[in-house]
Amino acid sequence: MAGAIAASTDSFLARLSEARLPRTLTGTGLDQAGLSPAALAALFESQLTSRRLDLEARRLGAEKRGFYSIGSSGHEGNAAVARIFRLDDMAFLHYRSGAFYLERARKLAGETPIWNMALSFVASSEDPISGGRHKVIGSKALFIPPQTSTIASHLPKAMGAAFSVALARTHKKTDAEMPHDAVVLCSFGDASANHSTAQGAINAAALTGYRHLPLPLVFVCEDNGIGISVKTPEGWVAANYGARAGLKYIYGDGRDIVDAARAAREAEYCARIQRKPVFLHLRTVRLMGHAGSDLESGYRDRVEIEAEADQDPLLHSTRRLIETGLMSLEDIKALYADITGQVRRAMETACTRSKLSSAKEVVASLTPPVRRRATRPGKPLPSASDDSRARAEPQHMSRLISLALAEAMEQDRNVVIFGEDVARKGGVYGATTRLQPKFGPSRVFDTLLDEQSILGTAIGLAHNGYIPVPEIQFLAYVHNAEDQLRGEAASLSFFSNGQYANPMVVRIAGLAYQKGFGGHFHNDNAVAVFRDIPGVILACPSSGEEAVKMMREAFRLAREEQRVVVFLEPIALYGTKDLIAEGDGLMTARFDDIEGAAPFGDVNSIGDGDDLTIITYGNGAYLSRRASATLAERGINTRIIDLRWLTPLPVDSMLDAIGERRNVLIVDECRRRGSPSEEIMAVLHERMPELNIQRITGVDTFIPLGPAANEVLIGEADIVNAAISLVGKTTKRAAE
Repeated sequence: MAGAIAASTDSFLARLSEARLPRTLTGTGLDQAGLSPAALAALFESQLTSRRLDLEARRLGAEKRGFYSIGSSGHEGNAAVARIFRLDDMAFLHYRSGAFYLERARKLAGETPIWNMALSFVASSEDPISGGRHKVIGSKALFIPPQTSTIASHLPKAMGAAFSVALARTHKKTDAEMPHDAVVLCSFGDASANHSTAQGAINAAALTGYRHLPLPLVFVCEDNGIGISVKTPEGWVAANYGARAGLKYIYGDGRDIVDAARAAREAEYCARIQRKPVFLHLRTVRLMGHAGSDLESGYRDRVEIEAEADQDPLLHSTRRLIETGLMSLEDIKALYADITGQVRRAMETACTRSKLSSAKEVVASLTPPVRRRATRPGKPLPSASDDSRARAEPQHMSRLISLALAEAMEQDRNVVIFGEDVARKGGVYGATTRLQPKFGPSRVFDTLLDEQSILGTAIGLAHNGYIPVPEIQFLAYVHNAEDQLRGEAASLSFFSNGQYANPMVVRIAGLAYQKGFGGHFHNDNAVAVFRDIPGVILACPSSGEEAVKMMREAFRLAREEQRVVVFLEPIALYGTKDLIAEGDGLMTARFDDIEGAAPFGDVNSIGDGDDLTIITYGNGAYLSRRASATLAERGINTRIIDLRWLTPLPVDSMLDAIGERRNVLIVDECRRRGSPSEEIMAVLHERMPELNIQRITGVDTFIPLGPAANEVLIGEADIVNAAISLVGKTTKRAAE
């Protein structure tokens, strides 16, 4: 056993045995930090336990009984942050936060943090946070949503969660997850601070602070001076954030637990009392390399490695305890030995516990558990204009969406709408028109121009009991922020074993066929990004009436099933009123006449023709309805299956709608590669191999400007010609 432990050198124990203690780094006293001697001793125990967990995890990895592990060694000063802040201050932590987790667990009776972390290290299905799906630091009881290998992707949602605290206070929200005086914490490394996601989140927080809006948020940058093997220039973090407008900068030495506590207390005051965003810069060291598989000697000099080990936070805490007379060197050795035994026994026992053993078990938490939350009616402002006339008259899709959103906001005060230009302007296409005057600027508000921050705000709001409705102005704009959906919102239920979820309805204006405002940035027909995210629901209406029905269902899915719903609205259909002939008004509807919702997983069948089934969605449904009129004149009778839900595909409803029909034409307005038609073709070949199938799609290209777009998109003539070819009927038969 002892030989196995040697796989990870215990530099602390070696220096402890030689009584090699470092000199004082700061002059901060216990009184200045607000710490009692007992608190210092407790912090030290959390630090020691975190170190032993790191060493034991690496031992198991060397023995092939554990897995890749990023440790907290050198960052144990973050235990002071856990000590200073409250249990109900939500904490989004990076992977070097073992000591924080252990110290926070002291605040709740009955917690077994050593055992919990041991189960996580060995990927046991009994791990109380992830159920064996990942080694994460998280706990529902401790208010720590789990993060995986976070490279700043959690900063936007931390900003959003802090914003939600202030918003809930304004709304006098009684069912908020966080108290109205809570603070949100978010930790990350100096290298991660350079990531564009971090830059966006910190900028959004600074802008909020600059506007003197409350944002009780503490960014905890744990600066160990290196990112894997690439050094951070000395002084870079302080130079970058030391005088940032709207952001309070506080420095502390995380190697000295007392000074770290002093800085954390100052940060807490600024965030909790002054309601200002804070950048808490803690100096740390990184010991034992980046992760279990990292050979640090390959890129750092031995002298540098030893110099870092000499500044071990555990050694500084040891010196503090001895100088204050709380413990002797022998007392500390005995305590460390005792903790070593506790941790080793826990790790050994954890190795014998069950693992996930089937695909069914693994995917069980992709879909959050049903949570039937009561709605809180939200009355319009007294000065709001009456929508009764608009509801009673025929309206196109854009206006119907606005009325559907108003309906949702009236039914539930937890619904908030935000994005670029959605407030006074009412959206680029008027889909949020009149909502801010009706419900006020705290429920309908504009954001800065940053899609990562918009989606991060949505995630954070969802953490606090809201049903957020963020708008992404164009489909092409989501691609620079897609990881907020893929790596954060959609993965949260999976990695928390269903204990956390991010319910939301993400509205996105997209797809092609927009006239007069073109180019691929405003005519993007790439939806593969959403189809690739497990757990996300992708909805795409084909008319204003369908949009209302589907939006009602989208809100139900978010509220009751805690789902992430992406609501993709075809821009080209926003203002479309007529279907076949000018003035027919067949693409409009009266809101008051639209009853019920479009159930998730159901398709919309249009027509009962037996000659041809057309499977389509969005603009394709509009074009197919027009083409069907032409085909009927030629003797070809159709049934159009408007899918509504593109992910997951409503397979059973689609097959039922096909019935006994044998000719199937798939009309997919998106690109040939990565489009829904790929999955539709596969399903039909697997489930109904006897079908006569053909598909037509857009060309694999970006959308050009002007009339050239028609050359790469499906048109009515393409549908008519493909249908005639597939069915084998001619104009001559129609004449007969």
